[in-house]
Amino acid sequence: MKQLTKAEEEVMQHLWQQQKAFVKEILAEFPEPKPAYNTVSTIIRILEKKGYVGFKSYGKAHQYLPLVTKDAYSKQSLLKMVSNYFEGSFKELVSFFVKDENISVSELSEIQAMLEYKKSQLE
Repeated sequence: MKQLTKAEEEVMQHLWQQQKAFVKEILAEFPEPKPAYNTVSTIIRILEKKGYVGFKSYGKAHQYLPLVTKDAYSKQSLLKMVSNYFEGSFKELVSFFVKDENISVSELSEIQAMLEYKKSQLE
């Protein structure tokens, strides 16, 4: 799965949220100042070539739909980030946020509960 640019990710976020949309509907979800219609249309065509987006034709108009789920892309992106910045270690990732105090005690408790639940399933 190819990595997306920031602009491509932004278009995909809107498309994942809408599930299917015409370019004008995607464009409507952008905050002001909105990009040009042609810009969004070009990004959609790039995403189509990369295999992220498919379409259904209605005459000359195309309704676009994601071919890659948000979960699949998120997982791939996170794994790449952990590999590139944390030596492939999720422990290092969590340690990074704990050291910088970017994670609250309640979030740590929730993570611990999830880990304990997962561990009980594996036993």
